This record gives sequence, C-alpha cells and structure tokens, in this order.
Amino acid sequence: MSQLSVIKEHIEITPGICGGKPRITGHRIKVQDIAIWHERMGMSPDEIVFQYPSITLSDVYAALAYYHDHLEKIRQQIQEDEAFARELQAKHPSLVQQKLKDMHGREN
Repeated sequence: MSQLSVIKEHIEITPGICGGKPRITGHRIKVQDIAIWHERMGMSPDEIVFQYPSITLSDVYAALAYYHDHLEKIRQQIQEDEAFARELQAKHPSLVQQKLKDMHGREN
C-alpha cells in the first residue's frame, strides 16, 4: 500500500462539507484543526485522540502528513479563516460583552 493510498484512507475532501476542506474521513474534523491543535496548542497526537476519541491515532498522523504535504495551502486557509472570524467579530460584537459594557457604564 502506497503512502498516498494510506492517506486517502484517512483524509477526504467533499464539496459542501467543511467548506470542501480536507478532513478526517467520516468526521467534521479538518486537517487544519489537527494542525492547529498540534502546532499552536502543543497537543501531542495522543492528546488529540484523547480529546476526540472518535478518531484514531492513524487519522491524526495521516492529517499531519497531509498538512505537511500541503503546508502553504492549508496555512493560507487557516489565515483566511482567522481573518474572517476577526471581521465577523468586529461587525457583530458579543451580546454578553455589550451588556457588560452597558452595565459597567451605568455604574460609573
């Protein structure tokens, strides 16, 4: 079995599911999620499986291999998603934060 077929066994891309981004087969956990948890949050593959027991250690390693094979594209997708989230947050501030700000303003 070649490396490509092993990764295809664990990673799928389906238009309309998770924005067509690569994800763990049969799950909504994206390759970029695994990459973020591993690189930015410092989670080991074992910790990721512990937190998400519906996926396997093989799934995590396949996702990391896929990520490293497509590094630039996935990092760009992560940056685009983060920019979109910041933009959305700026346009639609948290109602809880707004209420706290209003309450805090009335106390002074």
